[in-house]
Amino acid sequence: MKLYNVKSKSSSISYAGVLEKVEILSSTLRWAAKLERPEIQKLLNQCNSLRDEVMQLSHKERFVQASSKRTPKNASAAERRQALVDRSFVFEGVFGENPKLLESLEVAQKVAPTDLPVLIDGESGTGKELMAKVIHANGRRSDGPYITVNCGAIPDSLLESELFGHKKGSFTGAISDRKGKFESAEGGTIFLDELGELPLHSQVKLLRVLQSNEIQRVGSDELIEVDTRVVAATNKNLRQLSEEGTFREDLFYRLSVIHVTLPPLRERRDEIQLLNEFFCDEAAESLNRAPIKMSASLLRFLERYDYPGNIRELRNIIYRLSCLAGDTADLEHLPDHLRAGPAAPATSGAIATTEVASGSLSELKKAASDQAEREFLEIGLQETGGKVAELARRIDMNRSHLQTLLKKHGISSRDFRAKAGAGSAAKA
Repeated sequence: MKLYNVKSKSSSISYAGVLEKVEILSSTLRWAAKLERPEIQKLLNQCNSLRDEVMQLSHKERFVQASSKRTPKNASAAERRQALVDRSFVFEGVFGENPKLLESLEVAQKVAPTDLPVLIDGESGTGKELMAKVIHANGRRSDGPYITVNCGAIPDSLLESELFGHKKGSFTGAISDRKGKFESAEGGTIFLDELGELPLHSQVKLLRVLQSNEIQRVGSDELIEVDTRVVAATNKNLRQLSEEGTFREDLFYRLSVIHVTLPPLRERRDEIQLLNEFFCDEAAESLNRAPIKMSASLLRFLERYDYPGNIRELRNIIYRLSCLAGDTADLEHLPDHLRAGPAAPATSGAIATTEVASGSLSELKKAASDQAEREFLEIGLQETGGKVAELARRIDMNRSHLQTLLKKHGISSRDFRAKAGAGSAAKA
């Protein structure tokens, strides 16, 4: 029986080589009268090897295509977002058209097929762990393990053992040899969350891993070679910490070969509705119920709220609403601390939450309608330089009716003409 050597790794993988190996497997199965268990195992190993080679070819091809099909510099946010989707960009969830986020995703797509270390920073709850998973899923190590380590949740005395493993008897309680997270992530990716909490003595060992791809178990002198990609995240300013002496400067520069910053949710308001729908469906599946509907006042609040906890806070709110509300969720189902204070205004003159909660539905509708009408008139006058006749022509409205609306809202066209005149004088 003709079997090729599974262990031999060619320096260059080609489709022709893969096809040749497929033909060998085919002829082996076609002409074999009987297969013993050892031979079956060899064939299975060959199939796994072929799968790995095809995956490497696929990732290499996608990387080349992504590099060659660059998005034009003057492309709109919608075009940039669509370009990521068209390039089969693996993303678990939804994302909008915020330029800062799109830039981060484009960087993630380019760096994913490489083994370069990546440092992700941003406020708590902005999706740093999700970004790490995106980089892993779009890279050549996507079939390998993905190991997460929360550096801030492990006591300093146990952190080195958790990361690098230990030898039996190296400390009290070490009753046997144990592999660390780096060894467990062999051939895959290790995600170091809350890197800013890593103590200085552990930073030295992490720097060695990044420099030489070697670890040393606690209580052992043996150096163990590891093949693991490092992606780290923090909500702290590591550059500032390195200047203060609480974070090693050489480790910072070693990690930040690729530096990705995620903007907070308050700067990505176009995503709130997308995330709202996504989490509603997710919560409905998790709680085994139909997706909730939301009142207009609740939707308006969610769009205007500032989300200090970012995406994580929005997800928690949606899960709470899905659990407590019936068919339709309203402001009364929000946590007490949110009902007590006003929502962050996305536009000038936003209606406060306390006013919404105390008013009836008809009053709310009237207040919202009046507010929208006022903002529409102010924007129109600003664009026309305070010329009422020009605004009436643009919106196809009788001039006397327009004057009545301006009087109703206490808007003076003179103020806008004065501003327009001052602006012209300044330009001159």
